[in-house]
Amino acid sequence: MNYPETLNWLFNQLPMYQLQGASAYKKDLTNVHLLMDYLGHPENQLQCIHVAGTNGKGSCSHMLASVLQEAGYKVGLYTSPHLKDFRERIKINGTMISEDFVCNFVNQHQAFFEANDMSFFEMTVGLAFDYFAKEKTDIAIIEVGMGGRLDATNSITPLVSVITNIGLDHTQFLGNTLAAIATEKAGIIKPTIPVVIGEYTPETQPVFLATAKANQSDIYFASDLITTTYPSDLIGDYQVQNKKTVIQTLAVLNQHTAFQTNENHWKQGLSQVVKNTGLQGRWQQLGESPTIICDTAHNTHGLTIVLNQIQKESFDHLHFVLGVVNDKDLDEVLPLFPKNAEYYFCKPNIPRGLEAAILHKKASSFGLNGKIYNSVSAAYAKAKENAQDLDFIYVGGSTFVVAEIL
Repeated sequence: MNYPETLNWLFNQLPMYQLQGASAYKKDLTNVHLLMDYLGHPENQLQCIHVAGTNGKGSCSHMLASVLQEAGYKVGLYTSPHLKDFRERIKINGTMISEDFVCNFVNQHQAFFEANDMSFFEMTVGLAFDYFAKEKTDIAIIEVGMGGRLDATNSITPLVSVITNIGLDHTQFLGNTLAAIATEKAGIIKPTIPVVIGEYTPETQPVFLATAKANQSDIYFASDLITTTYPSDLIGDYQVQNKKTVIQTLAVLNQHTAFQTNENHWKQGLSQVVKNTGLQGRWQQLGESPTIICDTAHNTHGLTIVLNQIQKESFDHLHFVLGVVNDKDLDEVLPLFPKNAEYYFCKPNIPRGLEAAILHKKASSFGLNGKIYNSVSAAYAKAKENAQDLDFIYVGGSTFVVAEIL
């Protein structure tokens, strides 16, 4: 199979949470252990950092990779989901995995994948670990897909575990309380391996403390320990806490491992995350006059910070290009949005996308008014046509909405 055929097979033959949602969720790690055994345990050849959390894990992963690149290391970076190209998920020093490596890996192992009903995510994790092992990365940053305890990435033993924060998201899988979700995320804490917690609440801190104690793991609460950060090219308000989490993680690496970075590496790395890693979709400015911002925030925790940041901006009129996936709790997120704005309702072009008419009807009940558009691109085009120079356009609600306009 060539690259387009390989991607088509990956996306369509097997369950993929990004497209299908609940049917793709695996409830144990049996398949992952089988896959790692079959591949010759590439995960055991990796030195890595494991990053979980409700929000910020992608930003933290890219920041860590950027700083470690500045320090001269060969850095693998595994993240999900991708925005435009599947290969965004697997990078070394900011360069995406080659199409040839993806094709060869799938073609070589396709019979095993089919015989053992491997999911899209399990295969992609296997691909990443195999690639990083073959390319002999010095260190790899591995972002959890969902949860932690049962995530396919949880086959690694990292140098340090990182949990950014806990919010209510994916509750149908992870539980509907902060403590329950924290328990799932804390499943990445390994015996004697230090853990960094970005943010905590009264409900989640006892879970982290108890899990760390049971594993005899040193635990560091970044929000209590780090008081100084550095400027970054990632300018969303939510990055302030992410930077603290990253600096604490780097300090732990310095203390516990051979991977050494200094303040100059931190400053350089944080200031050049996009250049070093190619990260997109985090309070990303796409235009001025009018100001156009897109952001992948999609749950209550993330959207609250982003919507507060919008209110700090100066503008005449506010325009929202808004689309969501069909398992989003609209009663939770829609009340966060301002009523004094024009809305352009659309459906992201994936099977999980919520019909724009349903979103429009529900939004109207919360006093959010606007029109329905038959695509994200049509909604975006109309917002740009309507907006005046001093207006503000925000594009978001879902990672997949942002992906379509980048």
